[in-house]
Amino acid sequence: MSRKKDRRQKAILDQLSINPTLRVGRLSDLLEVTTETIRRDLEELAAEGLISRTYGGAMLRQPAEPSLSQRHTELVEERAAIGRAAAPLLSGARVLMLGSGATTTQLAKRIAFEMSDLTVIAHSVSVAAALAMNPTIQVVMAPGIYHPGEGALHGAQTVRFLSDYSADWSVTGASAISPLGPSDALMEAGDVYATMLRQSARHMVLADHSKFDRMATARYADWGEIDVLVSDARPQGPLQRALKAGGVDLRLARG
Repeated sequence: MSRKKDRRQKAILDQLSINPTLRVGRLSDLLEVTTETIRRDLEELAAEGLISRTYGGAMLRQPAEPSLSQRHTELVEERAAIGRAAAPLLSGARVLMLGSGATTTQLAKRIAFEMSDLTVIAHSVSVAAALAMNPTIQVVMAPGIYHPGEGALHGAQTVRFLSDYSADWSVTGASAISPLGPSDALMEAGDVYATMLRQSARHMVLADHSKFDRMATARYADWGEIDVLVSDARPQGPLQRALKAGGVDLRLARG
């Protein structure tokens, strides 16, 4: 691939990170090239699995979310490092709300090891099991409809339950993060995370580098609503600028 084409296709991906769906004509105007050139670029990017073609345009490809059991075996060191970096930031909290996922489970293990005398409101079985190792931590499980692939409870009952509580911090993971905010592959999880955010004084997102510059089905916040992002790498381009504009405190985990 020529350097010029490489820069142009990177610019297309950057634009799609900001505007998840764009038409060929709009991309042509933004990049000042012909629509034929844009169509060829989109076909190549689609063949590489980076985007999905739409009628007259394109959108960033939504990542397929593996089951929780599979995610527990992937990027283990990176997720453990994120958990280690996140736990000290919660010092002094008395009530937490924790979302589901492999990275939040790693954080729960660190909380059980480092913290005491607090209440954690959770909807994830693996998070609750990790916290149960510490008898000084009171775990409150939200009710709801059990999702076997995620090992967590979701639905209207879960949202109503969480709405009756307040927390010092809520902490959630994400299937994807883009300049528009964090998102989850499960719409039901997005509803739960948005509720946790509303019910907490501060909110933290945990996401490893594989989630960067991607969109998933349910965006549950914009960056102006997020206080801290803990990751194992520094985002670049539009995502980096969106975090700065939103006032997000980026914390990098060390291996």
